[in-house]
This record gives sequence, structure tokens and C-alpha cells, in this order.
Amino acid sequence: MKISEHNNYVVLADDRGGFSDFVPFLTTQVKTNFKGKNLVIDLLKYTHITLEELLELVVLSTKHRAAKNSFVIVNNSINPDDIPDEMIVVPTLQEAADIIEMEEIERDLGF
Repeated sequence: MKISEHNNYVVLADDRGGFSDFVPFLTTQVKTNFKGKNLVIDLLKYTHITLEELLELVVLSTKHRAAKNSFVIVNNSINPDDIPDEMIVVPTLQEAADIIEMEEIERDLGF
């Protein structure tokens, strides 16, 4: 896994083979090494990912966000209208950084 640390978030990207192998690995890593951190999950390399595959991350996303941390997925191959409200999926890394910044401000203001 490629890890890129920024001021208020960490970008995690797969440097292995397939998405189906990455999801369980990512789940374990987030639970053990990235608790309490804002996360950006870079899935840009998966240009043919399906909505069903992406939904494998919904539980991880929901738990991480329930702990008052951001969990933003970056992928531009799925129609944004098809993505459930429980997940935040944006098409670029810059948009992910912007979302995290907005969520940090909301948390600071008590929302």
C-alpha cells in the first residue's frame, strides 16, 4: 500500500494487484494503523470498478466517519448519482482534500 501523509489527512492507495485483495487489507490497516486519522482512499487506478465493488467499503467508511474522522474515496469511473449518501466519493485528490478541510471546519464548529 502506498501511504502519503499530509497535514490533516493520509492518502492510501493500492500498490498491489486487484481491488478484491485490497479491500480486506485496507480494512485491517485502517482499524489497526489509521484510527483517528482523516483518510483519502485513492482508487483512481481502478478505471473499471463497479458500484457493487465500491460498496464493499461502505461499512468501513461508515464506522470511520462515525468516529468523527473523514473517509473520502477518490474514483472517477462511477456515476456520482449512483453512490449512496453513506459514502463520499469524489473524482480528484484535490476535491478529497477540500472535503476533508470542510469536514474539519464543521467538526470544529460542533456539527
